[in-house]
Amino acid sequence: MKQRMITAVIGAIVLLSIVIIGNIVFTIAIAVVASIAMHELLKMKHINTFSFMGLVSFLFMWTLLVPTDWVDIELLVHVSKVELFLMMILLLLALTVITKNTFTFDEAGFVILSSVYIGYGFHHLILTRNMEENGLTLVFLVLFIIWATDSGAYFVGRKWGKHKLWPEISPKKTVEGFIGGIVLAGIVGWLFQILFAVHFSWYIMVAFIIVTSVFGQLGDLVESALKRHYAVKDSGNVLPGHGGILDRFDSLIFVLPILHFFHFFG
Repeated sequence: MKQRMITAVIGAIVLLSIVIIGNIVFTIAIAVVASIAMHELLKMKHINTFSFMGLVSFLFMWTLLVPTDWVDIELLVHVSKVELFLMMILLLLALTVITKNTFTFDEAGFVILSSVYIGYGFHHLILTRNMEENGLTLVFLVLFIIWATDSGAYFVGRKWGKHKLWPEISPKKTVEGFIGGIVLAGIVGWLFQILFAVHFSWYIMVAFIIVTSVFGQLGDLVESALKRHYAVKDSGNVLPGHGGILDRFDSLIFVLPILHFFHFFG
């Protein structure tokens, strides 16, 4: 527990400092974090990062990850990044034929889904921070709500948890913990609103907190399902006491695309 707390404090300080700095430093730092996360996911499936499939996975992930203006190519001026990604998928499917199924449809599916999961999630973190008006405030708000949700779920679950939430995926999570996470997220979210005056109406703020907390916990379950499927305890070991990058960013990269989808950020 002591090691876990030390890692959490140091990690939070480093992350918040990078968020505050923003700009190119933040973008590069998140790109590095996303690359480590992709490496962890490949490792779960026993794929060498420098193998053909590993390099293709990174290419797909980076296409989605980097800011849109980084891929402004004169020859592709009328092609959006999504259209480029879809064309890459078609070429990847064609590759299953060219290689005579040495590179299989299932492997192509893994490349596509993993690159969307990692690349799309971290792209929206960069996108949120780079918002001119209140990007810094919004990233802080999402982080604090997610951290409050994790803490509330953990402590309430330990003290009062009796009903299993989803034992087939994560045996330790409870319904009581799930609710406790939402309640603490609500308290922290409203305190943040009072202190930093996020420009949300009260009903938008309530919806924002609930969506962030609920889908944040779902994102954690998604990563738990991945680990259970690949029979690993943690996604990696770069964070002593916490596991890997995916273990710490699973909620964040799952919830940010959803917040953008619902236009909470305008």
